[in-house]
Amino acid sequence: MLIIQKFGGSSLADPERLRRAAGICAEARRRGNGLVVVVSAAGDSTDELLALARRLHPHPPARELDALLATGEQRSAALMAITLSSLGLPARSFTGRQAGIRTDAAHGAAAIREIDPAPLRAALDAGEIAVAAGFQGVSPQGDLTTLGRGGSDTTAVALAAALGAERCEIYTDVDGIYTADPRLLPDAKLLREIDSRDMLRLAEAGSQVLHPGSVRLAMEKGLPLRLLSSFRAGEGSLVRLLSEAERPALAGVTRDGEKSSVTVVGKAADGALLERLRRQLEHSGIPVRGAEAGEGSVTLTVPPAQLLPALELCHREIVKSEK
Repeated sequence: MLIIQKFGGSSLADPERLRRAAGICAEARRRGNGLVVVVSAAGDSTDELLALARRLHPHPPARELDALLATGEQRSAALMAITLSSLGLPARSFTGRQAGIRTDAAHGAAAIREIDPAPLRAALDAGEIAVAAGFQGVSPQGDLTTLGRGGSDTTAVALAAALGAERCEIYTDVDGIYTADPRLLPDAKLLREIDSRDMLRLAEAGSQVLHPGSVRLAMEKGLPLRLLSSFRAGEGSLVRLLSEAERPALAGVTRDGEKSSVTVVGKAADGALLERLRRQLEHSGIPVRGAEAGEGSVTLTVPPAQLLPALELCHREIVKSEK
């Protein structure tokens, strides 16, 4: 079985965390699986590199900025390969170019156009763990490109599709997908499964658990995603296309701080729900400045100071729908 495992920056922030992530890879390998590991830049290194560039130039040339920012993932890939080698596991690191990831020429927001799986296949056939730098590729002109925010998730999904992987696992600092951000609402519930359509709407509305581009690509390729914690054992959450009978009426709620909006998603998120939530918010003294119903989602805009109370009220509606 071939597995793609992607590790976010928080999972790679220091040597201890690198070893923990490598241990997860080692366990998958001990079970006889072929393994491609996709890594993000460690910790806040991308932000630090961006800040450094802007200290030197208020508007750095896009080509050079891509060349700089991509070094964070390349560093992580090399360090992961070194850590795996220390555990007696043969591993080889790959830049985006070396991994056969070909993009368009849109620096800072490139789209993957094609993947040549041959380089990674050769490593796998040689019994190695292939460690690919996420977030990057190469343009038709031969320039290094980056994929924009969430690009490493997209890299993992694209490689899983190109290589015909059986599983794509995304490891991060949370142990799954919840009905709301558990850091804000402690009574939020872990979802063992969530419909891909609901996850995409949550991601587009502000949830930062998975990038919308990666969810959209997984839907296009018919590829389930499993979100797991690098720090706590567990089954995590599976993102897949559910039947209408399996899909809950309401799946989750998220917020967008910049827009000061709250969005509820699910198959029962319709105009009737929107009006009910509007009345409940206004009855609670929370003015609604805007309201919109889409297919499977409703969004309400409230004053910034009322964003958390609005989130709590909307989450109670989700809990109610489960009963």
